Formats: sequence, structure tokens, C-alpha cells
Amino acid sequence: MTTQAPAKNMLPLNPEKLDLLNSIIDDCSLPHLTWIAGYLWGIIHQTEETKLYPIKKETHIPTITILSASQTGNARRLSEQLYETLDLEKFQSHLINTSDYQFKKINQEQILVLITSTQGNGEPPEEAVALYKFLMSNKAPNMNTCSFAVFGLGDTSYELFNQAGKDFDRRLEELGATRLLNRVDADVEFSDQACSWRTQLVKILQEHITSNTSQVTNTNIKNINSINNTLYTKDTPLRAHLLVNQKITGRNSNQDVRHIELDLGESNLRYQPGDSLGVWFENDPELVQELMDLTCLSIDDKVIVNDNLISIQEALKKHYELTINTTQIIKKYAELAQNNHLMTKLDTQEKLQQYAKNTPIIEMIRVTPVKLNSQKLINILRPISPRLYSISSAQEENEKEVHITVSVVRFNIDGRARSGGASSYLADRLHENDEIRIFVEQNNNFRLPVDPNKPIIMIGPGTGIAPFRAFMQKRNSEKASGKNWLFFGNPHFTEDFLYQIEWQRYVKNGILTHIDLAWSRDQKKKIYVQDKIYDKGEEVWRWIQDGAYLYVCGNASHMAKDVEKVLLKVITEFGKMDLTTADEFLNNLRIEHRYQRDVY
Repeated sequence: MTTQAPAKNMLPLNPEKLDLLNSIIDDCSLPHLTWIAGYLWGIIHQTEETKLYPIKKETHIPTITILSASQTGNARRLSEQLYETLDLEKFQSHLINTSDYQFKKINQEQILVLITSTQGNGEPPEEAVALYKFLMSNKAPNMNTCSFAVFGLGDTSYELFNQAGKDFDRRLEELGATRLLNRVDADVEFSDQACSWRTQLVKILQEHITSNTSQVTNTNIKNINSINNTLYTKDTPLRAHLLVNQKITGRNSNQDVRHIELDLGESNLRYQPGDSLGVWFENDPELVQELMDLTCLSIDDKVIVNDNLISIQEALKKHYELTINTTQIIKKYAELAQNNHLMTKLDTQEKLQQYAKNTPIIEMIRVTPVKLNSQKLINILRPISPRLYSISSAQEENEKEVHITVSVVRFNIDGRARSGGASSYLADRLHENDEIRIFVEQNNNFRLPVDPNKPIIMIGPGTGIAPFRAFMQKRNSEKASGKNWLFFGNPHFTEDFLYQIEWQRYVKNGILTHIDLAWSRDQKKKIYVQDKIYDKGEEVWRWIQDGAYLYVCGNASHMAKDVEKVLLKVITEFGKMDLTTADEFLNNLRIEHRYQRDVY
């Protein structure tokens, strides 16, 4: 049987392609033709899963590690924004908290982007202390195969503005890392700078990484524990209602401390002990009017705020900081006032810092008054920022409530009463059932042990006691068997024992194993919590040896440093170590999350 070739006008191929096909077939043996037939059948019947692609040489693309070192949540949010931007641009990136970072392998990083805040007296945020200590030590590795960038978040009202960012940036360069772009030192209002920096960084990374990202799988890893998926954020807060505003210091106390309870309603807002509550506040109307009178402004004046035209009165009440002065505000106002008295305050940075610290905005304007138009005044002020307060309740006991403990800032200047913006709003101007805007700022670096059998030692003088009230509520509700020890201090026993009845009840019920109290003004010699810790040093060391978790909450500048010194002294003396070894021991506790601090 013979096969006759079909007429050429019946084929889908043109004559040239048909001749080319015949020439190939003529040179093929039967096995060759069989293979070609199978190959063509495969092409005809291929699916997406079996589709054949040209083989490309895989090119290694370096991973970008984003380190988030956050104290109040701003650095974390910026890190997440950068991660999302890099993901959209098809970069390989890895986002991680510094508290979860294996910093001893930092020399393996190819591209490192660090976004850090500064807290206390120019110190790194709590979650980055271990990394900071390692990099600043002689154990820090050579980093000459790494490229880096640092974005620092700070506040120019502090003397050591963005010091942690500056220190990290300098040290990475000293260790041989290659700078991708200059460090940014951002102030409180950082959104525009962050956006510009992010755009610039992406452009530089695109130039730095020349390989085609489509040649390899794009693997992005998001390993940041403090991600808050709630609907209620700093920008979209919950409108809660005030339930309780109770003064919990005595009538003769020099302190005005308030216990505040807020109703969460059916919002389903969730929080954990250790978290903070962000509170948006409004300035005192009397302060607003005083400022308007001093600058000769009219209640009818209009200003542009966030592209909206509103009254100057509303702008000053709801949108701008009036109770915190800064060096930048002083400089801007001095340019407008052209006042010799104020100019002398600008001679040195030290003078400027001291003036900003000791002189509220209203007092600066009172001493050096100048007639301003409304928009000029607005332009020298900073946008208002929410204040963060440690949450002093646990939802296991108060499901639809959140509690905070607020020390009200009150002082006098030349006989004129002044007060803090947020604390006086909560204490004096917010009434029962009034609405207040809030959000939860998660703090995964201040958490109870996962194992409820572990003992804990809580050190919290003053309002630093707040999160430990939440800790005890949770441990009590869950019937945790771990031992609990509280160190608390304040000036006077009779006036300043915060939540006294609750602590006494916990002791009576056997839930609070030990409570040691330091009253600094009840005797001639001042006694502080660090003194009590040292007095019980041998037992403190025994608890540490038994796996206790250490928690410190309160003032960063003095108390937290003094407590750390005495802890090192206890470890040195009762652990039979020299100071260097004791410091390493305490730092290892920090790495293991057994030494946690919430300081401010």
C-alpha cells in the first residue's frame, strides 16, 4: 500500500515551510521520526503543568533583610510598609523584629535595612538592646560583604536626637559594610521623609541588584511578631466611652494618679497584658484661647489643615501640639519674632535643649510676644500625636473594657498653672460616657511566659505598676501555678500605694508570693526599689536560677538604669561572676526573653 502526498493547496503550511519540513524528514531514520512524532504530540497536548519552557541559567539574587527596631510601633509600621513595597517590586525580602533576630549571624546578610527608633536617653529600643550590645562589642564580625541602609526615628525635643540610629549607622560602616544611601534622621512628623526615602531606596536596590527577578522564585518572608491585624489603628481609632475616672492617690499626695476605665462595647478590640493603649486627645480650650489672645488671632480666622479649611480654634484644639516645645519650634518662632531675648537661647545647642525642656510654647510666646497670622502660627507647630499608656487590665477579667493608669502632669510657672496635654484631658476634661479615640499598640517584647508554671519577678515603681496589674489579672484568671513577686515603690505608703487593696487581696489569696515595697519619703534615708532588690538579692538570684522571668516597667532615664545596675550586682555577688560575665549573663536572659523592659 502506498501513501500519496496530499495536494499542496490543501495544507496549512506554505510551500517554503513544507519544503523545509520534507528536507528534515528525508534526513531522519525511523527512530528519529518516532521521537519527532512524540515530541510534536506533546506540544499539541501540553497543559500549564506540562508546558515546556526554555531553560534559563538561574541567577542568584540577594535577599534584603529588613530589621524592625521599634519602641512605640512607628518603626514597625514603616518596616511593614517597606516590606510591602519591596514585595510589589518583586524583590526577595525578609522582615523580622530585632528581638527575634539571630544577630550573631549578621555577617551573612547581603543587604540589610535597619529601621530604628530611639528611646530614653539616646538608647536603642528595648527589643534592639541585645543587637546593639553585640555590634558595639569586640565580638562584632566583619561585615564587608554586606550593603546597608538605616532609617532613624526620633524626636528633636530630646537632646540625643536619633542617637540609636546614628550609632547603628556608624558601627555598620566601621565593620566594613557598604552604605547604600545616607542615613535619615526623622522627627516626629516623618511620613513625607519616609515616603521619599522608600522611593529612593527602591531605585538604588534596582540598580544594585541587576539580575532579572523573573529568573528565580520570589520568596518574601514576613516574620514580625508585633503585627496588629485589628481594624482599629493609629489612623483609624476606635471611639470608646469613658466608664471610670478615679483618683487613686491620697488627698495629701504630691501626685495625681488616675485609674481610667474605657468601654469597648461590641468592637471586638483585642489586647494582651504588656500592650499599650494609644490615646488621641484634645488641647485645653483655655490654653487655646490664651494662645490666640497672645498672638492677636481671631476666632473667625481660617487655616488649611490636611487640605481642609477649618477655624484656627479647631486647629489648635484638635490638630497641633501645644504642650510640648521643641528646638525646631523655638528656631522657627525666633525667626518670626526677631527678639534678642529669644535669640540668646540659640547660642548653643545645650542652651536650646534646656530652654525647650523647661519652657512650654505658651510661656515662650508670653515672654516674646509677636503678632502672627493664623497660618504662620500653624506652620511652626507640630501635628498632635497620640500618647501611649501601659494597659493595666486583662481581657480574661475585663472582656469589654480596657484600663490605664495615668499620672497627671501638673506644674506652675510664675504662678500660672500648667498641665500635660493628654493626662489633663483624661483627668479633667473627659467625663463619664464621653467619647475618646483609642487604639492598641502591641508590645510582644513584654509578655508573660508561655509556660504558666514559670515564676515571674515584677519591678514597677510609680505608674510602672500598671502592666503588672494586668499580668496578675491574667495569671489569676488562668489559675497559673507560677510564683509571682512584686517590687513596688513610691514616695509615701499612706498616699501613694497604687491599687493597695488589690495587691493585699492577691497576697492573702496566695497568688502574690512576695511583695516588697519601697517608700522613698517615709523615712530620713530614701529607699528605692533597687535597694529592696539588693536586700533580697540572694533570693532573687535563686528565683533566676529556677527560671524566673524578670520584668521592669517605668522611667528609662534613672529607675531602669539603677535597677539594671543592682541586678548586675546581684548576679555578680550571688552568682560568683565578674562584671563582664554578669553582663553577658543578663544579656542572655534578654535574648531568651527572660529579661523584659517596658521603659519610657
